[in-house]
Amino acid sequence: MVAATLRHSLARAALALSALLVGAPAQAQSDPAAGYPDRPIRLVVPFAAGGGNDIFARVVGAKASEILGQQLFIENRPAAGGRVAADFVIRQPADGYTLFVGASGVMSIAAAIYPNLGYHPTKNFVPLAMIASFPLILTVPPSSPVKTVADLVAYGKAHPEKSNFAHTSAAFLIPAEILKLGSGMPATGIPVKSSAEMVQCVMQEVCSFTFTDGPPAIPQIKDNRLRALAVTGSERSPELPDAPSMVEAGFPDVNVKIWAGVFAPVGTPPAIVKKLEVALQAAIKDPDVSAKLRGMAVNPGRISAEEFRKIIDTDIEAYKKVVKDANLTFE
Repeated sequence: MVAATLRHSLARAALALSALLVGAPAQAQSDPAAGYPDRPIRLVVPFAAGGGNDIFARVVGAKASEILGQQLFIENRPAAGGRVAADFVIRQPADGYTLFVGASGVMSIAAAIYPNLGYHPTKNFVPLAMIASFPLILTVPPSSPVKTVADLVAYGKAHPEKSNFAHTSAAFLIPAEILKLGSGMPATGIPVKSSAEMVQCVMQEVCSFTFTDGPPAIPQIKDNRLRALAVTGSERSPELPDAPSMVEAGFPDVNVKIWAGVFAPVGTPPAIVKKLEVALQAAIKDPDVSAKLRGMAVNPGRISAEEFRKIIDTDIEAYKKVVKDANLTFE
């Protein structure tokens, strides 16, 4: 009798152990973030190396690599103002191993101005973290006779054949077009692959001006190889205290402020999305990373992914109004 009871107990224990061993893999499979990440993560930057988004991605990506224990490596895919890269990312597996470094121009502004855009920034992408938000800087060559925004307008009217500007995406095109419409200044846009190239275009006097972001421009401005005329919006930049805002300069309509952030393709498992969100937000808030971002005349992003999503959707509607009010058309 004792032997039979013992055999019964051992049988039950064996069945329990068998169920546990069978259930463990199933449970692991149901939690896709359990072993994530187990290989490097690709950060697709839609512009050439050396531009603002590329620099942001490298600064934040290095710290996020430490936090996640896997390398976040940069893949530059410049074309069509970033739209080709965005279209590429949404066609990749939604597994957390291909992320997109998107900026206003290729996300909210593109969604507002291009009627046949093949993606939507909050329907085809999951916002993970805003890296930074910032005004744009209106710059000219240091040898230019132009010292103010009013000078630039007068120069463009007097020399229409020499009035041109570089741009990489709609984010840099829109403020120039608004300035042209509000002032009557003629100017021809020259598309390039990165904001670093925009800056070089002006420094080499191929372009008479450009609206650029801070990372590639600030060092050149401080070394007197580029002249800052103004910053977009109503406030001066702490990094450029001598440059007036466009409001101060007398052009309040040129009020474009943009942002850069990290996105995953829609369909990425929520557990992986959360893991990435936490890691990226921690990287952006790191004191060394925040200091580097501020040194580039940008404000580090310190908002949740949901707040970021709301900003994007609000921006789309705001830029639609700008395009309508300014009577701008884009193909």
